[in-house]
Amino acid sequence: MPKQKIYKLLIGTNNKGKLREIKSLLPENIKIHSTSEFNLKSPIENGKTFKENSLIKSKYFSKKINMTCLADDSGLEIDLLDKNPGIYSARWGGKHSDFGKAIKRVYRELNKKDKKWKNKKIKARFVCALSISYLNKKIACVLGKVEGQISLEPRGKNGFGYDPIFIPSGKSKTFGEMEPSKKYKIDHRYNAFKKLRKFL
Repeated sequence: MPKQKIYKLLIGTNNKGKLREIKSLLPENIKIHSTSEFNLKSPIENGKTFKENSLIKSKYFSKKINMTCLADDSGLEIDLLDKNPGIYSARWGGKHSDFGKAIKRVYRELNKKDKKWKNKKIKARFVCALSISYLNKKIACVLGKVEGQISLEPRGKNGFGYDPIFIPSGKSKTFGEMEPSKKYKIDHRYNAFKKLRKFL
């Protein structure tokens, strides 16, 4: 696909935090629309991987609006919890994706698995699949990751989702404590975007 072929793009998410971050990463000459402008609800995500769920969303939204769509599917994998919550990261927050609830569940599950988990380094990673589709046609689908560990308690009010409990490797602050502009330069979404740039 020739460079800068895409002039307008539908961002397939109703998550304001994701939308803000994706907007900050996109070239300025692309006109951006969000699914909330069209009151679109998300499709049922019944894929088995981040990539599959991302493609379900980008194809579904693209067909609904007849516009090229970029969709994200992302989540937190915790090694001690057999890589859960993984693709179910939002669902751990219940019907309304309440991440306060989801974070409490992470700590509950860690305690169940190992009472002494706080004395150990709990390895985790954020994973992000980004896909671009036009109607039923996949234009691109890429995966980005950032490795790190789980903090002993939630820290920081910035970011969204599981950001307050994730410390990226080599850093002492959680994503929730970092300035958004700093987080955006090292996180899983940014790493996925680097692979996606040639399609935009």
